[in-house]
Amino acid sequence: MPSCCAIFCEILIAILLPPLGVCLRHGCCTVEFGICVILTILGYLPGIIYALYAIVFVDREEFFDEARRPLYSASYY
Repeated sequence: MPSCCAIFCEILIAILLPPLGVCLRHGCCTVEFGICVILTILGYLPGIIYALYAIVFVDREEFFDEARRPLYSASYY
């Protein structure tokens, strides 16, 4: 699980350069990175919003343990 400092640094990088923040979390040859590049070209603010979404919410199950998972996700097991 990443530390609070690592998450803060990723969010700060995502605000300054949205595709770089997504690249650090998901890699450069992923769908998330491509969407972030397109949104950043179309407008800086949509790129930031998507980068924050991709960093915080996409694939969050691999970073959070069972004790911190919401109650409604336990029904999937």
